[in-house]
This record gives sequence, structure tokens and C-alpha cells, in this order.
Amino acid sequence: MVLFLVGCGFAVLSGVAALLVNGPRPARWIAAMGVWIGCGLASIPVVSALGGQAPQPLQWAWSMPGGSLSFALDGLSAFFCLPILFVSPLAALYGVGYLAGHTRSLKAVLFFYNVLVASMLLLVATRNGLLFLVVWEIMAISSFFLVIFDDEHAHVRRAGWTYLVATHIGTAALLAMFALLGAGADSLDFGVLAAVGRSPTMATVLFALAVIGFGSKAGFFPLHVWLPQAHPAAPSHVSALMSGVMIKTGIYGLLRVLTLLGAPSAGWGWALVVVGLMSGLLGIAFALAQNDIKRLLAYSSVENIGIITLGLGVGILGMSWEQPALVVLGFGGGLLHVLNHAMFKSLLFLGAGAVVHGTGIRDIDRLGGLMKRMRWTGLAFLVAAAAICGLPPFNGFVSEFLIYIAAFHGVRAASPETVVLAICILTGLALIGGLAAACFAKAFGMVFLGEPRSDHAGGAHEAGAAMRWPMAALAVACVAIGLLAPGAVRGVLPAVAVVAGGDPKAMLGPAAGAIRDLTGVVHVSAALLLVTAGLLLVRRLLPRGTQQTETGTWDCGFARPTPRMQYTASSFAQPLVDLFRTLLGTRKRGIAVRGFFPPRATFETDTPDAAHERLFVPLFRSIDRLVVPIRRMQHGRVHEYLLYIAATLVLLLLFWKAGIR
Repeated sequence: MVLFLVGCGFAVLSGVAALLVNGPRPARWIAAMGVWIGCGLASIPVVSALGGQAPQPLQWAWSMPGGSLSFALDGLSAFFCLPILFVSPLAALYGVGYLAGHTRSLKAVLFFYNVLVASMLLLVATRNGLLFLVVWEIMAISSFFLVIFDDEHAHVRRAGWTYLVATHIGTAALLAMFALLGAGADSLDFGVLAAVGRSPTMATVLFALAVIGFGSKAGFFPLHVWLPQAHPAAPSHVSALMSGVMIKTGIYGLLRVLTLLGAPSAGWGWALVVVGLMSGLLGIAFALAQNDIKRLLAYSSVENIGIITLGLGVGILGMSWEQPALVVLGFGGGLLHVLNHAMFKSLLFLGAGAVVHGTGIRDIDRLGGLMKRMRWTGLAFLVAAAAICGLPPFNGFVSEFLIYIAAFHGVRAASPETVVLAICILTGLALIGGLAAACFAKAFGMVFLGEPRSDHAGGAHEAGAAMRWPMAALAVACVAIGLLAPGAVRGVLPAVAVVAGGDPKAMLGPAAGAIRDLTGVVHVSAALLLVTAGLLLVRRLLPRGTQQTETGTWDCGFARPTPRMQYTASSFAQPLVDLFRTLLGTRKRGIAVRGFFPPRATFETDTPDAAHERLFVPLFRSIDRLVVPIRRMQHGRVHEYLLYIAATLVLLLLFWKAGIR
């Protein structure tokens, strides 16, 4: 554990060094190399923990109430360290190239990036409730300053404040949860909290607070409202880290609290299944309606968090019903999707950042034809798009496949509740998968295929080497996890064992069928990849004739086709968006086509966030009206403030004298 803490400290110290050094280029490289070295040091005990050789826990006394400074690594913590340790250095290297053209000072973004990386690592290793909240707050504040990096823009400042309010609403729920957890204990150390007996009602209250507190960070619908604002506002390598990694700390926190509450109730599992289905379906529906590429990816994160939550709900129901197959496949699929989503979603945000860097715009309707100008970025984005759609042989298929297999086990169990669960899983995942395929066909097709729809797209340029290599590494990871699927399933079992309780070796039995099926899929996929590679090689080696002719694409009878005749992102998605128009609330504006030769016609759509517009805006307006009388007390007269303090002290003394504690 000492090496783990040294790695975290190295990342922070290199961020401090970036603040002190002169010149933006040395600062960028010092901060990035600090993340690489720090993550490299921290990975040594993490790999040991994943191999069953957990490092010795560290515990020091401290002056704060509630226990001690406690750090440890088990299978669950080590598994959640993997995406942090893999994505953070790659995104830091990407940032070296991405931030090269910025004219403003970069010291703050470099420092807070390194603090964010260190705080995420410390969070998953913390074993004390109060220390957990302190590190959680450090993570929230550092990410807030990263979101408002371009604070000269009003929408960036608005996004930052939305994120800050949302994360502190979640923190308030976590404060209440840890206060109730420690009510019957003399310490907030996790080992002590796990040993305290609680009534089923109290355990359910604690679980509900955990879902609210951690769900606001993870992006459960409708607590997701900060994601579509904060992720587009932040620099793209920060968006990759926040969406691919940071929001998973909410999933980690929820799972860690489950280990403290004892035997779960079936109601908890059904609650997570409902939250997962709602987040998955509405997340991808809102993503499909977006024309801003980074906003589309932010809503897609809500969808994938829904898939993860769906798997966790299945695992909890398996524990409640004492069905090992549901436990292993549900928790295994959910946890493996944590890792998979970190790979392909980080790659998608880095690809989107390369598009913004090369064109200067994020509007999908103004892009197009970038595959000819940004071939490497386009290939990497295509790999990530296939992975997020759950297509074999990419990694997204593996985790979703486990949850599908869990549903089929529910059908075979033939009990009414498992059949209902199976119908929910199969229907929900199938619908989510179909919408995801349409969404990313739109994203990739409208951005990279066709012809440029604007001068910005026509003048696009490929990203530099510092930006391309991280994308290449993530693309390789997406393929490698898919081709090594049986090993990936075995690798997630130690984390499942921590959550469900038990021996990882004993869990190989329920997972054996899924591993066997995945082995067959891997063999077929590998054969197809080899055949495709062979055909491409043969095509390249074939002799080419000296005479080459070119002809135009079939133009449907138009003598002078223009890029405006292509599908736009809005027109491509409109049939599916209209199916969800009641839930999405899409607004349409424009001038209708009239007559045979219309002089002018326009059409524009806008899909605001339904939870933000219909839930939180009215709620906060109502709260604002309620607190108006209280504002009258904030008049700036110090002597009246002293009177308030004196009156409060008198009331407290009266309560104390009356015996009210």
C-alpha cells in the first residue's frame, strides 16, 4: 500500500511542479509524466491484489472523530483501479497535444487533472467513512475546476455551477447515509460498520440514500442533468476521464455500501433494474436526438450506466433469491461493463476531441467527409462505435452478453419472478442495443462519411501524434478485451466475490457456460478477422492495371448535386426521435415547404433535457420562492446579525435547561 500512496502523491506533486514551472510546454509534459509515473507505481500493488496477493492494509490514527486513516486494496478496489490507471495516463498524453494551441494559462487545468487522478485512486482504496467523504469532496472540487476551464463562456460557467450543485446534493445524501451508518458504531471504519446489525427498514433507508448520493455522480436518470452540460464544456481529455472513469466512482461507492448493509432485499434489486432500464432507454433516446457530438456522447454515458445498473440489479436479485448464476452473471456483466465502457467511451470522447481540434466545431450537421482527412481518427472512432453498440468481437459485446445469459437463466428457472426479470432484461437490452446502433450509425456516418457540409469540415486536419497514440491504445484495448473474453470474465470474479461474498474459484461454476459460449464467439470472430485481413493483404498485393478511370456516384438524376442533398443528423434520426417525442419533448421550428417551387424552407429541432426542464427547474423555482422571506434577513447590518446569534444561544440554553438534547 505504501507504493500505491507514493504513486498518488507523485501525481499530485507533479501537478504542483506544473504550477511552478515557467512555460506551457514544460508544464504540460511534467504534469503528464507525473501521471504516467504515479499510475505506474500504483499499478504494482493493484496487480498484486488482482492476483490474490493483496498488499498489507495501512492504518494511522488521526485527530478527526470517526476512526482512522485507513487504506486497503481488495478485489473490488483493484478492479476499479484498472480503468483509472489505464485511461488517466493516456488522456494526460492526449492533453499534451490537445492543449498545445490554447493561449490562456494551462497551469490550473494541469494541476487539477493530476489531483483528480490521485483522488479517484485514493477513493477506491479508502476504508473509513469520514475519509471517504473528504476524498469524495476533493474529487468533486477538482473536477469542477476542470469543467470551468473555458470560463469566459457563459454556457461553461452555467455547466460548472450545475455540476457543483448536483454533486453537492449527492454529497448531502452521503453525509446523511454515513451519519446513520455510524449511529450504532464507535467508528466509521468500514470493518466496524459492516459488523453493526440493522433493521430491514433502516437498511432500506441507507440503500435509498446511497442510490441518491452515488447515483448523482454516476448519472442515474433523472439525476444525470449535469452530464450533458459538464462533459461538452470540459476539455476533451477531461471529458474522457470524467465520462469514462470518474462517473464509475458512483458505481463503486454503491457496491461498497452494499458490502456494509448485510443481506440485500429483493426490492433493492428491482429498484436498480427499474433505474437501469429507465437510464438506458431514455439515455440513448436523448443521445439519438442530439446534434452536438459531445452532448450525444454524454447522454450515451447515461445509457451505459443504465446497463451497468441493470446488471447490478440482477446480481442483487440473485443474492436475494439464492440463485448463484444470476449473482455471477449479473454482477459480472455489470462490473465488466464498467471496464469496457471506460475503454470505448474514453476513445469516443478523444475522437470527438480530435474532430473539434481539427475542425473547430461540434455540430454534427456541419461536419461530414472527415474520413478522407482524418483517417486514423475515423478508424479509432469506428472501433469505439462498434464496441459501444455491443458488436463482436469488441469488448462491449462481452459484458452485455453476460447480462443476456443471466436473463436466459431466469427463463430456465421458471419461477414467476425470474420470468418477469428475464422479460425486462431481454426487452430492455434489445431496445437499448437497437437504438444505440442507430445513434452511432448517425454519429459516425454524419461526421466521417459523405462530403463536408461546411468550410470548417472541408479544411479539417488530422490530430498530432500525442493525440493519435492514446486513441490507438484504447482501440487496441477494445479489440483485445473482446478477443480475450473468457479471460476477462475470469478476471472480474474476484470483484464479484467481494460484493456477493464467497470464493472466486467457486464462482467459476456458474460462469462456466458463459465462458464456453464466449470462447466459441471468440474463435469465430478471430477467424473472420484473419480472413478479412488476408483479403485486404491480397487486394494490396494484386497487380494493378495502368489504365484507371473515374466516374461520379449515381446522382439520382440531379445534374449538380451538392452536400446539402445529403442526410443531416436531424433527418437521419427524426423517425426514431418521433417515436419518443412525448418523453423527449423535441421542439421543431422552421418554414414549411409550400408549392412546387418553394422560395425558402427551413427546419430546425431542439431537444432540451426533460428532467432539467420539467423537474429540476420548476423545483428550484419553487424553492427560490420559499426562501425569499429569508433573504430579507441578509441585509448587511452586522449588529442585527449579532442579535440573531445571541437569540440562538439563548434558545439553546433554554433547551439545555429543559433537558432537551
